[in-house]
Amino acid sequence: MIVRTEHRDLETPTGPMRVHLYTPTHGKRARHPGLVLYPEIFQQTAPIARLSVAFASHGYVVLAPEIYHEHEPPGTVLAYDDAGRDKGMAYKYGTKLSTFDADARLAIESLQADSACNGRIGTVGFCIGGHLALRAALRAEVRACASFYPTDLHTRALGEGRRADTLDRVREIQGEVAIVWGRQDPHIPAEGRAAVYEALTDAGVLFSWHELNAEHAFLRDEGPRYDAEAARLALGIALALFARAL
Repeated sequence: MIVRTEHRDLETPTGPMRVHLYTPTHGKRARHPGLVLYPEIFQQTAPIARLSVAFASHGYVVLAPEIYHEHEPPGTVLAYDDAGRDKGMAYKYGTKLSTFDADARLAIESLQADSACNGRIGTVGFCIGGHLALRAALRAEVRACASFYPTDLHTRALGEGRRADTLDRVREIQGEVAIVWGRQDPHIPAEGRAAVYEALTDAGVLFSWHELNAEHAFLRDEGPRYDAEAARLALGIALALFARAL
């Protein structure tokens, strides 16, 4: 399927938020479900762009926001190096939860208003994006969420003050959730994953749980952590969820 790519700048109280839009072009009048795709701490890198195209090519309008627009000008991509990681971590802890939440609302509303979207919305994300995708799924509009190795769920350390209440609010999730982990991920140890599983179970969330023998960021198709087989399995889980729920 041919995918058209473009970007838009959405006005927010903390400055313009650039969103990257990936639209299937199969059929001039076709309308598709929408996915808000959240990146790693490095923003709209080449691997994230390729993942966005991959989802769009399966028939979804994908909107990928730049999550650090409060701190960096539109179009900024942080490098996969120590300096980029340090910036991304600082921004992760320097952004208010209210900003992340307001941006989620704006991204969903913008996607639903797009002429190519049929109004059915899912979220998907990687690393911090996995957390933000699950947090966005607290909104009633979100019918499905695929969260890949979400960081800071169990520690509640996302955002300014490092007191995120995402895990405490999962009872608000109305859609279906799939969470995919790498068992060799040092950022989310076994006891951290267990805390997330217990919270979702106690809240009665409709979810599926997947642990693969892979490292953190195994879907990033640059660098030594990439695992093509695990990536294929993980994307299949997400695509099956979205086909079922959207």
